[in-house]
Amino acid sequence: MAGWSTHKGCMITLSQANIDTDQLIPSRFMSVPRSEGYQDYLLHDLRRMADGSLDPDFPLNHKTQASILLAGANFGSGSSREAAVYALVDAGFHAVIAPSFGDIFSSNAVNNGLFPACVNKADWKILNNSTGKVQIDLTAGTITIGNTEVSFTIEYSWRIKLINGWDDIDLTKQHVSEIAAYKTLRHQITPWAWPARVD
Repeated sequence: MAGWSTHKGCMITLSQANIDTDQLIPSRFMSVPRSEGYQDYLLHDLRRMADGSLDPDFPLNHKTQASILLAGANFGSGSSREAAVYALVDAGFHAVIAPSFGDIFSSNAVNNGLFPACVNKADWKILNNSTGKVQIDLTAGTITIGNTEVSFTIEYSWRIKLINGWDDIDLTKQHVSEIAAYKTLRHQITPWAWPARVD
């Protein structure tokens, strides 16, 4: 997974609240190998009319180059389906901006390089009424459109993981020297707590 600290791209708005993981990728597509890509299954049913054809009024159907999604509240709620994140990533999205997210979705997103940017409702409205290219700066903690700039919140460890392209194991490895020093100290202080070596 490649890390990034800034991203500039087109934004698309899907203001509907409570988009859950089953809407992001319906369960009937879960048997498809990830290697084939999940982009065609993203919001599959919401994007279509009753006859199965694409709805021309649905935002994702007429702005296919977007890499940033401005979504409604409680985005990614529901099951712990990581494939919901895969579908967004495979469709080219780098970030989802919303007033709130499902907790497990947010964690899955960060672990796959997708940024769940949480903004307050007032800033969400500002972004929704702005036009132009969007720039996200993970280091500065800002989202900028033209002369408009708003802030977002993100956990420190998530910011580090996204910037460096790290997973949880990589995050732990940054402390390998401290872990080794602690292990050595514990061996010295409590030698009785460790298995005896048999030569």
